[in-house]
Amino acid sequence: MAAPTKHNLSNPNLKIAAGATVCEDSELMGDITIGARTVIHPKARILAETGPIIIGEYNIIEELVTITNTSSTDENSGKVQIIGNNNMFEVGAIIESVRVGDNNIFESKAKVGSKVEIANGCIIGAGCVLNMAEQISDNTVIYGGNCERRIQREKPPLQALQIDFLTKIMPNYHYLIKPNIQPRTPTTIKK
Repeated sequence: MAAPTKHNLSNPNLKIAAGATVCEDSELMGDITIGARTVIHPKARILAETGPIIIGEYNIIEELVTITNTSSTDENSGKVQIIGNNNMFEVGAIIESVRVGDNNIFESKAKVGSKVEIANGCIIGAGCVLNMAEQISDNTVIYGGNCERRIQREKPPLQALQIDFLTKIMPNYHYLIKPNIQPRTPTTIKK
């Protein structure tokens, strides 16, 4: 397989919504759609190897995060990997899950395999590894060296202020890829 092109401007399958902040020094390979107000840091890797990746709105993907749509079985080949809204992927997290819901936090060096589905409001703790086929239910916290589990009562906070800050500061220090999808304008219905 040929090495992925580091220069993302040559990827015709890359779709970036208006308002997204995507560093040119990230690695984006394959059919990828990035939602509005999502922030992708330098050195992040998003690789659509066996199927498309759709990333929702208001996500933060930090340095050295790897999000890969790579299915080890033929039954999942070509399946769309969907990442919801308001998720936080901290430094060095590795995500292969085909389904990630909304309002989740993947702490540093967390690893989620391709047979794991993450619901909403979950926290996958630093260094936790999930490889077995399972569905993680809403508001589950996985933490510690033994990947212990509990259910939290409150949802993780939204990172709107952090996104606003990153959107303002990142263009001062990094080259960005320009959005190529314009926001939809609402249509008015005439009576």
